[in-house]
Amino acid sequence: MKRIVDLLLSIVGLIFLIPLIVVLSAIIISIDGFPIIFKQRRAGLKGEVFTLYKLRTMKPILIGENDIQDKSRITKLGNFLRKSSLDEIPSILNVIRGEMSIVGPRPLLPEYLKLYSAEQNRRHDVKPGITGWTQINGRNTISWDKKFEYDIWYVENQSLALDIKIIFLTIWKVLLQRDINKSDEETMGTFEG
Repeated sequence: MKRIVDLLLSIVGLIFLIPLIVVLSAIIISIDGFPIIFKQRRAGLKGEVFTLYKLRTMKPILIGENDIQDKSRITKLGNFLRKSSLDEIPSILNVIRGEMSIVGPRPLLPEYLKLYSAEQNRRHDVKPGITGWTQINGRNTISWDKKFEYDIWYVENQSLALDIKIIFLTIWKVLLQRDINKSDEETMGTFEG
């Protein structure tokens, strides 16, 4: 049932969002240049690695720039895209491809897989989501421990009713632009186990 709902919402959503995608792509090209899409390897269901798609919000790392902090690479347009969660629109393709769900724990970097405790690794018992219980309960303003606690709670309590609640609360949080980061200058730190 969840897969059917994911496909239905994703396909209908993508059709309605095509004009917005075209406009955002043109703005990204005119302000920040190419590429439009940011691709990154992430860990999904059962820890399987897939390529996540998002709208690019950072300046590319140039040769020799190894120690550049993410927060200094976020463009002004990228900051807006993140606050409004518009950068997540291309992830709809990941849902259509079956790599993600609309609702689930956010997919994290594959490098983190070896750092998880057995309990934390349970987040991979379900498909990752574009939004999730963590996103409506603090997103990047909470600690890694709290994020994992929320992810596991979702795994243990998932239902269609809960997913619908999360979707509506996500829309509300996005409209209010709440709980994006601890501050405008700070992004979520690296997970170190």
